[in-house]
Amino acid sequence: MDIGKLLAERTKYMTASEIRELLKWATVDVISFGGGMPDPSTFPVEDIQKIVNYVLEAYPHKALQYGSTEGVYELRQEIAKFSEEHHGIKTKAENVLVTVGSQEALELLGRVFINPGDVVITENPTYLAALQAWRVYQPKLVGIPMDEHGMIVELLEDKVRELLARGERIKFIYTIPTAQNPTGITMTQDRRKYLLEVAERYDLLIVEDDPYSYFLFEPIQVAPIKALDKSDRVIYLSTASKIFAPGFRLGWVVASEEVIKWFYLAKQSLNLNTSNFVQYIFLEGLRRGVVTKNLPRVKELYKRKRDAMLAALETYMPEGVRWTRPSGGMFVWATVPPQIDTRELLRKAVTQYKVAFIPGHGFFVDESVKNAMRLNFTYPSFEQINEGIRRLALAIKEA
Repeated sequence: MDIGKLLAERTKYMTASEIRELLKWATVDVISFGGGMPDPSTFPVEDIQKIVNYVLEAYPHKALQYGSTEGVYELRQEIAKFSEEHHGIKTKAENVLVTVGSQEALELLGRVFINPGDVVITENPTYLAALQAWRVYQPKLVGIPMDEHGMIVELLEDKVRELLARGERIKFIYTIPTAQNPTGITMTQDRRKYLLEVAERYDLLIVEDDPYSYFLFEPIQVAPIKALDKSDRVIYLSTASKIFAPGFRLGWVVASEEVIKWFYLAKQSLNLNTSNFVQYIFLEGLRRGVVTKNLPRVKELYKRKRDAMLAALETYMPEGVRWTRPSGGMFVWATVPPQIDTRELLRKAVTQYKVAFIPGHGFFVDESVKNAMRLNFTYPSFEQINEGIRRLALAIKEA
């Protein structure tokens, strides 16, 4: 049977995740800088084991049952408390919705806000899985250039004026302001304030994606944009994947009660509710201080791994290769000489040199930059970082 004849038009905009595909190649003899995976040694396994046993003894019927779409109320209370203690975001349980990772929140944004032809503004480059989630809804994706201080907000305001003058419908501005994916750059506090002023001036929504602010390696004093938000126009996303365990697939949204209401309706038909069992485990992780206790150790390890990758890049890379010095997070963003297409380089790097990375074109709204790559430093060991960068440098030299 020819299934292709029956497919919906929107499937034309569905593409395989390069990161997911790349993970299939991560065999034992390939050193992978591809996926954004935490170091498994950071998982609080013993604490989680105790919590699982406690949850199954103390309230198994609640944990193993269907749950409310917006999430376990006690967990939403703990997330609100955690958000204020760690980020200065004053909120309450009614403003929190628990999701299946923050990736589900990106999907909910598309379902709730995007019509074909609507404008979504992002940093350029930006998180490729966000672009992937939204392309199926057929928006116009508009990218704003970055420098070492984050999104260039002056250019953003010029673009907003231009779009509105043409009668375009801007739905939201998407930003990862702290330890950005893929660049590792952190937006300055002044630019955060300016971005919020632009949103207020033109009555726009901001979506602030914040998976990485728990791991800032430099003494940078910045507040989440949501903590500065006085007009409830910032939709804040975060996740337990980097600070607890990614296998639980648990994230959350902090937003106005009206936004939470629409996300609630959209989530009902998507998956009814996030796993109750997982929610109760994370609830106990927060209550017992497991997450807070573990963060300094993870941050120190990731800083050492970042430094190891930067040192290896400095040692092995040929002239013409440039890279960021990430202020936090999990990634280094590198560019090679313009005549090299990193998609072609990847094939040779994997098959001949047994090292993998994510080509950079998919992080740009128009996929126009061909000579960039994202390198993950949190998952590989120190030895693999050094050897993998050495191999990658050989592949680049040959290219």
